[in-house]
Amino acid sequence: MDANESKRVVLVDHDEAFGPVLTNVLGSGYSLTWIPSVSDAISILERDEADVVLLNWDDDPDATGEKPSRELLRAISELSLAAPLIVFSWDTRRETALEAIRGGAFDFFVQPLSVLELRFAIDRAYRRMALARELINAQRLIGTKYVDGLLGNSKAMEYIFEVIHKVAQVFTTVLISGESGTGKEVVARSIHRLSARANKPFVAFSACALPESLIEDELFGHAKGAFTGASQSRKGRFEEAQGGTIFLDEIGDLALPLQAKLLRVLQERQVERLGSNAPIPLDVRVLCATNRNLEEMVRQGTFRQDLYFRISVVRIQLPPLRDRLDDIPLLADHFLTAFAVAHKKEVRGLTPNFVTALAGYEWPGNVRELQNVIERCVVLADGPQLHIEDLPPEISRLGVSAEIRRGSFHESVRSFKREVLRTALRLHNGNKLRAAQELRISRCYLHRLLNQLDLHVDPVDSEDADSLSAAAELTLAEGEPEQAEDELVASVGEAR
Repeated sequence: MDANESKRVVLVDHDEAFGPVLTNVLGSGYSLTWIPSVSDAISILERDEADVVLLNWDDDPDATGEKPSRELLRAISELSLAAPLIVFSWDTRRETALEAIRGGAFDFFVQPLSVLELRFAIDRAYRRMALARELINAQRLIGTKYVDGLLGNSKAMEYIFEVIHKVAQVFTTVLISGESGTGKEVVARSIHRLSARANKPFVAFSACALPESLIEDELFGHAKGAFTGASQSRKGRFEEAQGGTIFLDEIGDLALPLQAKLLRVLQERQVERLGSNAPIPLDVRVLCATNRNLEEMVRQGTFRQDLYFRISVVRIQLPPLRDRLDDIPLLADHFLTAFAVAHKKEVRGLTPNFVTALAGYEWPGNVRELQNVIERCVVLADGPQLHIEDLPPEISRLGVSAEIRRGSFHESVRSFKREVLRTALRLHNGNKLRAAQELRISRCYLHRLLNQLDLHVDPVDSEDADSLSAAAELTLAEGEPEQAEDELVASVGEAR
């Protein structure tokens, strides 16, 4: 959605006097439509013509004794894509808030309304709706922009996803390079899974997994009687991958004689077993990987130049985790969820300092090391959240210094503040009151920081109606510019 586009707000209220007043106090950027009938509101939602819905919870029962507002809540819960519903009421009972939140309401406010609080709630709901629409569009494009098994929303990973989809549709050899732990085999499996060979074998072989004397036999197989103890013929890895894909990991560790034999196999598309002169035709896609600098090895004469050109028709360079810090919270949360289930632990979230420390570490072992660290933390955790104290000492000491090494002093401070606020808000499902309490600052100061840093964090669904109700009851501090507007909204509400 365009940032300059008006937010389409639908007000469902039996009192027509409230609509014009709310339109005036909300100001520009909000297009408000007053709808007295719940059935008309449902029609608008079904046509996806609303971004946010405001609902007066205090309507009168109909002839059947049921309140129409509850009907609207049920209708929204049944739609595949429905605008978030913000409920307001004069009823201060906790049970009322629980009923609305459990029924699927996005937020709950006790009247009289605070315009500033209401604007924040509408803006949060609008961003959630925008993200929901973007997700649907992304799912339509899932065949071209997303790779199952790989996580990341950084620019570097978006490029990797794009290249994977392109090379999966062709037969050419691919060289996947990157440091240990960056996910080279995951990329290779993704290419195979997205290709026309997906229902054929995927055979992985690491050149450093066996002694040099056994590698040739493993790759090319042997004929009966080829050497002492060869009582029968045996297929090699290339034959096992017939019709599918073979992944040669750590290809830079191959000795020069084996490099020459591999080059011949790739050129002639056939293999000869040890002890046999009969060529066996191959229909195999070849993917290679290395964590070594093959160009330097070519210059030093330890890797054949002709083989290098043959295997690197397309090259995918995987970035180290330290160069994609934006992906660390996503990866950490994914591993947390997976290991909490695997180890049957009641661990659900990451504290702000925990994430900050993760972002400050260099991660020499990359994603694999992050995965191991999160599993260790989950196993040893005592509470429902992972704290900085749960991390190994070499990482936990970085909790405060994560952003200081990058950029100027002011840029570092700004970046650090953004990360701390973002994590605190996500930890508390977007609830600013609880986030402020976590950070030991006032709610007003939190709002000012969010505006100064241009930071927007969307909440997720929560059944914590008590905290939502408490946040809704807060009013603006005396002297705030919105105070007069709040009084105007309250006076209209009191008059009806």
